[in-house]
Amino acid sequence: MNSVITGEIRKMKIIIVGLGKVGTTLAAELCDEENDVTVIDQKEDLVEDVSGQYDLMGITGNGASHSTQMEAGIETADLLIAVTGSDEINLLCCLMAEDGGKCHSIARVRNPEYNSEIGFIRDKFHISMIINPDMAAALEIARNLKFPSAIDVDSFAKNRVDILKFRIREGSMLDGLRIADLSRKIHGNILICAIERGKELIIPDGNTVLREKDQIAIVAGSADANQFFRQVGILANQVRNIMIVGGSPLAYYLTVLLQAVGIRVKIIEKSYERCEVLSEMLPKATIVHGDGTDKELLLEEGLEQYEGFAALTNIDEENILISLYAKKIAGQRKIVTKINRIAFDEVIRELDLDTIVHPNDITAEIIIRYARSMKNTFGSNVETLHKIIDGKAEALEFIIRPKSRVTEATLQELPIRKGILVACIYRQGKIIIPRGADRMQTGDSVIIVTQEKGLGDIEDILE
Repeated sequence: MNSVITGEIRKMKIIIVGLGKVGTTLAAELCDEENDVTVIDQKEDLVEDVSGQYDLMGITGNGASHSTQMEAGIETADLLIAVTGSDEINLLCCLMAEDGGKCHSIARVRNPEYNSEIGFIRDKFHISMIINPDMAAALEIARNLKFPSAIDVDSFAKNRVDILKFRIREGSMLDGLRIADLSRKIHGNILICAIERGKELIIPDGNTVLREKDQIAIVAGSADANQFFRQVGILANQVRNIMIVGGSPLAYYLTVLLQAVGIRVKIIEKSYERCEVLSEMLPKATIVHGDGTDKELLLEEGLEQYEGFAALTNIDEENILISLYAKKIAGQRKIVTKINRIAFDEVIRELDLDTIVHPNDITAEIIIRYARSMKNTFGSNVETLHKIIDGKAEALEFIIRPKSRVTEATLQELPIRKGILVACIYRQGKIIIPRGADRMQTGDSVIIVTQEKGLGDIEDILE
């Protein structure tokens, strides 16, 4: 590693090839975290735009070229991330990086034909990580279908602890309830760790009062989360069947995952040729040739009878309109909407679309999580990172190391910085929702929720 460490600041030298949506998001996030970032793209206007906005170096050129990578400093780089529009170029970038710098490398690969060979390609080319955005999005949707009432689900402690976001509906028993009084009305091992109220993000304390339309995030184990949802009168059990509009690769990956846990799937796809392909690849699924924007077709295919619905076409506007119609017809059923572009994010959020999935954002988050984890080798101990509440806060998982200052006192005695919440302690198979008298111990997995970015060590939570 050739990372730069100056006092409290830990820097990594990172090269990003490709300045599409994912590449630009990565450049912004990694610069914010005090990394030394260089971007490469063949479009000069993109390079100038990004290098003008952020504190980084921009190079116009072919990122798969040895000379371009040398100009970017590949010999001393810690990490190269290839997210161009071509799978083959991304793989070639990583291969050249291995030859020129011996650094870690990440390639985005979208083509489903490569999916069964990803392990071979990764090992053969010595690529640190290959990420398929459609598979990553499918895993995210599958997690959300496990908890139909949740808008988002993020997992920690090797999937033993979840942070789930949901909206307080009209007439909910939670409306007007003070968090300190929650335990008297709700029995269960859960903690409310963040609240989104309009444009405001609240890291709550006991005096915070919940309101209708709040989007709240809770931390809990799976069984505790289901118990909580049942007690507050909202849908708790995993869906048993789902209708999907759009036979994209994402729909294929999602169907495979859902059928593996016994969920029945029907896919509606307008391309007859694609229907034939899906019928061969997914013999246990029901494949319907038709236009998913046709309301009559959706009703004829039994929309009202399905517990889940996912709009996964390649057109955002179609997905939004189809989802709004499904929500009107199906009521409290689980609705998932795929959106690629986020130009009207605030407007979309007001539409009450239930779960919105952005494959590009999921890809960027996974890569940022990997970059954070690399810092384990020089001081950081971030195990898992998820952005929650529409990216307004972060939930980070740390492993407590020996001789850490956080083990020296109880939580109420520790000088924890304002705006930081210790949300959960996972210790030897036990989920602990922490109280003031609890203390962290060596070996614990600890989940922290914060509005601050760039925490690299558990001791960063202390004043």
